[in-house]
Amino acid sequence: MSTEMTGQLPNFLYIGPDKAGSSWLHEVLIQHPEVYLSEAKDLYFFDRYYDRGMAWYASQFRRATPEHLVVGEICQDYLFHPEAARRIRTCLGDDVRMMVTVREPAARAYSSYLYMLKHGIDVGSFGEALQTRPELLEHGRYATHLRRFLEEFPAEQIHVAVFDDLQGDQQTFIDAVTGWLKISQLHLDDEMQAARLPVSSARSTVAARLARRAADWTREHDGAEFVGRIKRSPLVQRALYRPAPGLSGTLTAADARYVRDALRSEIADVESMFGIELQRRWGW
Repeated sequence: MSTEMTGQLPNFLYIGPDKAGSSWLHEVLIQHPEVYLSEAKDLYFFDRYYDRGMAWYASQFRRATPEHLVVGEICQDYLFHPEAARRIRTCLGDDVRMMVTVREPAARAYSSYLYMLKHGIDVGSFGEALQTRPELLEHGRYATHLRRFLEEFPAEQIHVAVFDDLQGDQQTFIDAVTGWLKISQLHLDDEMQAARLPVSSARSTVAARLARRAADWTREHDGAEFVGRIKRSPLVQRALYRPAPGLSGTLTAADARYVRDALRSEIADVESMFGIELQRRWGW
């Protein structure tokens, strides 16, 4: 594989978690004139495709120009991979800025569960899935995963946002992000403020399953940029984001309590590590 660089390397990464507004963040930041993001959200370089090498990764940002003060990628899985933090520091240096958005763990896990159902994965009830799909809890172990990044980077280079703030006031949320990135504010018009449909009502399950398989195949064959363009096209958005019957439901108090009890110490550690209040905000 050629090692000749053909693009500018990122100075910003959104590293996770999933089900915490990463798609919205990508759609908004990619429209900022001072920001260049890879066309495809989730390049998965620092976890799945690290063997493709830095020349491949740099080529994903080849269209970035000097006017782009921030060059970056949004990939929700880097937070969880045991080697990602070390790989990021090795490849991008120690001054890259990273962002996470923490979401109340029970709500995040339940949203991830609905995502599984949407894609045709038979996991039974949410309570059953909590016993058979360990990632539902593991992806909520924010402190455990963040410690790996704090071993490689100072805490001030990691912006910890809270999903509740995105739900409550999107303009204030993005203002905090642009302020931290030291770029100009971005005024959100009505279209930009429109959040993606919640997973419980987005897409038919058949369309979602087919789209996911096609996207995975294309990524495996080095077509991440193509995936990004197709997913972001208005026609595909209209075709795929339709009500999906059979995915309605509620997070029961018992299941929520189970998740919170399992992850309470993790959240307390995040509060201590970054000096933010979470448990009280979430009513724990």
